[in-house]
Amino acid sequence: MNNTISKNENISGWINGFIGVLLFSGSMPATKLAVMEMSPVFATIARAGIAGVLALCVLLIYKEKRPDKKQIFPLLLVSLGCVIGFPLLSALALQYVSSAHSIVFLGMLPMATAVFGVIRGGERPHPVFWLFSVIGSLLVIGYAFSQGISASPVGDILMLLAVILCGLGYAEGAKLSKTLGGWQVISWALVLALPVMIPLFFIYFPDHIETVSFRGWFGLAYISLFSMFIGFIFWYKGLAQGGITTVGQLQLLQPFFGLALAAYFLHEPVSMGMLGITIGVILCVAGTKRFAK
Repeated sequence: MNNTISKNENISGWINGFIGVLLFSGSMPATKLAVMEMSPVFATIARAGIAGVLALCVLLIYKEKRPDKKQIFPLLLVSLGCVIGFPLLSALALQYVSSAHSIVFLGMLPMATAVFGVIRGGERPHPVFWLFSVIGSLLVIGYAFSQGISASPVGDILMLLAVILCGLGYAEGAKLSKTLGGWQVISWALVLALPVMIPLFFIYFPDHIETVSFRGWFGLAYISLFSMFIGFIFWYKGLAQGGITTVGQLQLLQPFFGLALAAYFLHEPVSMGMLGITIGVILCVAGTKRFAK
């Protein structure tokens, strides 16, 4: 009976994780749309502020109890990594590189999440897990660089730091989700950031807001609602159900969804070689699933 429950929970974890990855895949193209017409700092503040107000309303409606003292520090790490760190650094990076180039670094997110899962979550995957994880990451990175995308050292450094902070936030949030709940984690992390974000929202509010087009507002709306809040509900629930190191490998698929969106909405070049590499990545994800425990 317990084995059946565990198996069902594992499957649910992969489903929820996959939905989260699909929603996150539009983050970089949507962020690019936003920062083309507004400052990266304001875009970061606005997305956190909008999502924070939404999260506060949901917490009040469901009358969720406040986190205890032991949960505050992990929530601050989630806020640092996912609410402030990754959105700000990636938005700044997109001033120097295309969204397709920034997606290169998302291939390293599974590794970053897995490493922090081991450090902070106490997970101990099989050694073969790391082999598949490294191969999958190298496939993603090698493919993206093979597209001949021009590099910017500043943009690359910012994206690398963004990925590190995001991996920390993912792993910390997944660990906390087991006791606090998936959507509650990101909600409280957003609420903790609100006292800082609300004043900054008015300080950095654009002087010429009327010049922002529908595309810019659409990008901001997407990263505020889906990238910053709704996506995390599915993602943290999936990580808590299936394991940080296991479900975290679904992030290997995110760059390809993101590249497809970048090609469609931003008309950034993506070759047909994506199909072959995607198959290889899917095999790596299957391998990590097999040897995760």
